[in-house]
Amino acid sequence: MSELRILAVETATEACSAALYIDGDVIQRYQLAPRQHVALILPFVDELFSEAGMTVNQLDAVAFGRGPGSFTGLRIAAGITQGIAFGADLPVIPVSTLAALAQGAARQAGATRVLAALDARMQEVYWGAFCRDESGLMSLVGEEAVCAPGSVEQPDGGDWQAAGDGWSSYRDALIARLGFEPADGLDSLKPQATDVAVLGAARFAAGEVVPPEQAAPIYLRDQVAAKPKAGV
Repeated sequence: MSELRILAVETATEACSAALYIDGDVIQRYQLAPRQHVALILPFVDELFSEAGMTVNQLDAVAFGRGPGSFTGLRIAAGITQGIAFGADLPVIPVSTLAALAQGAARQAGATRVLAALDARMQEVYWGAFCRDESGLMSLVGEEAVCAPGSVEQPDGGDWQAAGDGWSSYRDALIARLGFEPADGLDSLKPQATDVAVLGAARFAAGEVVPPEQAAPIYLRDQVAAKPKAGV
């Protein structure tokens, strides 16, 4: 059986990253660089291919952080993904930005239950609760949402880990709503392409791919797109 090879891009926040997944191993380029995503992302991709000694035609799929997140950042990721996938005739794997954030918390801190919150501006957060399954992957509990901190869905159980800059922006309001204080320390964590790639590999194995023309961002705001249901 040939190696599974997936390129992943993530530009939904101030962080810009690209990763190359090769049969379970991942290499990444990452930089915290607001408003520099367009200038950085394709050079990152070129560097990854050079380091791996491969070309785009050797990929099996392209994964991207489909949101929620910055409108501009999500359009960049979707556009880059479509361009690469169309050119090489590859399927596309949309991956939740919040799921990638939660997966990063599992990878970096061993978290098993994550309350992922990104600052959505306008006094709102992008919110999702995730639990790690037997395979080590984060799965959504309930639904992703964009809402005021005082209206987030309250998860069952305890031992939750907070992750994402929504916590640094609205910590007191979130704790007041939840009625408990989750473990902290990951407020500065950003979604990364490494975790988009890992989650993307699982989705690819499950046949959860789309053609390039369906590589659309998920904004969550009602006036832009409908809310996704449970799933990665």
